[in-house]
Amino acid sequence: PKYSPTMTMMERRSRDGFYAGIVLFLSLGNQLASAGTIDHRYKNGEHVELWVNKVGPYANPQEAYEYYTLPYCAPDTKHHPNNKDGRHNEWKVQSIGEYLGGHSLRHSGHDITFDFKDQSEGCSTGPLTDDQVQKFSTAIQHRWFYQMYLDDLPVWGMVGELLPTESEHASLKVNEKDDRDRLEHISDIAEVSENMHPYVYTTRNLMIRYNGDQIVQVDLTSDPKSLVKVAKGETLNFALHISWEATTDQFHSRFDRYLDHEFFKHPIHWFSVFNSFMMVLFLMGLVALILLRTLKKDYARYGLVADMEEGGEGEVDEDGKPLKGEHSEDAGWKQVHGDVFRAPAFLPFFAALVGTGWQLVVLTASVILFAVLGPLHGEVHEERGEVLHAVIVCYSLSSIVAGYMSGKFFKMYYPTTAAARRNEKTALWQLVMGMTVLLLPTVTVIILSFLNFMSLIYGTINTIPFLVIVKLFLIWVFITVPLCVVGTMLGRHASGDTSKGPLEHFPCRVNAIPRPIPEDVPWYGKPAGLIPLAGLLSFGSIFIELYYVLTSLWNYKFYHVYGFLLGVYSILAIVVGMTSIIVVYFCLNAENYLWQWTAFGSGASTAGYVFLYGVYYFFFKTQMHGFLQTSFYFGYMTLIAVNLGLLCGTLGHGAAHSFVKAIFQNVKVD
Repeated sequence: PKYSPTMTMMERRSRDGFYAGIVLFLSLGNQLASAGTIDHRYKNGEHVELWVNKVGPYANPQEAYEYYTLPYCAPDTKHHPNNKDGRHNEWKVQSIGEYLGGHSLRHSGHDITFDFKDQSEGCSTGPLTDDQVQKFSTAIQHRWFYQMYLDDLPVWGMVGELLPTESEHASLKVNEKDDRDRLEHISDIAEVSENMHPYVYTTRNLMIRYNGDQIVQVDLTSDPKSLVKVAKGETLNFALHISWEATTDQFHSRFDRYLDHEFFKHPIHWFSVFNSFMMVLFLMGLVALILLRTLKKDYARYGLVADMEEGGEGEVDEDGKPLKGEHSEDAGWKQVHGDVFRAPAFLPFFAALVGTGWQLVVLTASVILFAVLGPLHGEVHEERGEVLHAVIVCYSLSSIVAGYMSGKFFKMYYPTTAAARRNEKTALWQLVMGMTVLLLPTVTVIILSFLNFMSLIYGTINTIPFLVIVKLFLIWVFITVPLCVVGTMLGRHASGDTSKGPLEHFPCRVNAIPRPIPEDVPWYGKPAGLIPLAGLLSFGSIFIELYYVLTSLWNYKFYHVYGFLLGVYSILAIVVGMTSIIVVYFCLNAENYLWQWTAFGSGASTAGYVFLYGVYYFFFKTQMHGFLQTSFYFGYMTLIAVNLGLLCGTLGHGAAHSFVKAIFQNVKVD
């Protein structure tokens, strides 16, 4: 590309990086496209691949290991490891989203063909050693399960049972239709008595239902009669019986059976949305009362005093009541007009927070809308890792929003600082740009690096491969960073009426000397008393939906009601904005002009309640245990709280900023 002679070195580098990023982004787009090109149509006699994904305790979603961590045997087919051309050791090529989602698909070794003929495949282990007996015993005690995929349809199976006697398995009654339903009704066994023995399922029945040339349903059931006691020297003979059955079910609706409509569309879910909507109406009414009644009186009072100072009479307010004394405006929000638009403390850091927050606002809205439009491009819950792919793409592209908003905010408020008044040359805008680029990624990388290290030590499949880390780093370097740099420069050079000076953004000038803030004010005039209440109201509008989201994350349910999520997200944005406006109004009335951090904290405090709810959910709604799963749970909850805090804090600050500019736009000042 040709360079302009006036282009700075940083601008040139960001432009080069941006072009390189386009190439990398196109390659990522090709990867996204290739992930869904399979049409799931089979010819007669064509192979149907069965992939094994993971095995681990049902109570700990992140404690998932490679399937052959347990001493299962490889099927005696042409794919057996002893055969040179076998596919038993073949790993499925996956996308970035699948790796980040903790998927690790390996060929099962079974040779299944689309010919509608029942078949059986088996294998035998050698005599079990003490170590193998211990592995099976631990897995059965902690209710381990395994997961497989056939034609991108997941199936689950149980490893075994703990039974008191050798004849107990003959009378074991199974009420559920398959292993997937059984897993939802089991729990860990804390202590194993001497008369309890581990039994492993050795026979599995795989039912495949098809419609024409497409597979529409897969069920896996373990045969209770095949339970064999796990003991040293015992030889286990495993068998997989595959049967086919025609059905009239349609292919496009084959994933509906995995969706828990009864849970997600429960009347309580609808009621919670209605309840949140009523809260919005209440808060909007309260803010309207402040704007239309209280502020009207304030304007009348301040206008009357101004008229009196100009020699007018004006001795009554809009209700016809006399105003007592000449100094009726000796208190109130007008007194801080010379300081209300002063730059907040730690301006570069605050600008980076605001920029990152607006990026998260756009990112969240984009991902939810992408999921809502699932019927047009394919439901996101039907493709492994598709939501994570959408997050990566939207985050990379929305970095220009972060740069623009942080650069614009810094440009707006820097002239009000003491350094600007002294005409000091500064490169703080570069610091703002750097902090905007690094702030959220640094926190995320620190947490995920710790979790990845723990996963590596435990040997789980949730370890992010090195090549995936390199790809994410390249996406960040060649797409996210250049777009953020471009956005910062656009915000820094945003057009404005510069003929009025650098402070044309504000309706009031900023005094050189800050006004002292009164300390003797009631509790409702102090940020420390108002911020927690604001966060509580915002949390109250989302906590029911939060339960459904956390249940989807930690209890193997497919979240699919993105219309609910979009509505709750909209309600949250309105509630956070309304509560922040109310908090800022009370603080300004107490003549506390440090409203910017207060407004941000009012919204961000919602994240504190979300994290506390996460603690409650962990102890009372799950059966998670162990250091690894606890680390993953609270690591992810910390990330959720940090991102939600930035998002809500920015929404609160944005609403309060518009409110403050509006009220001071219409008041007479000296």
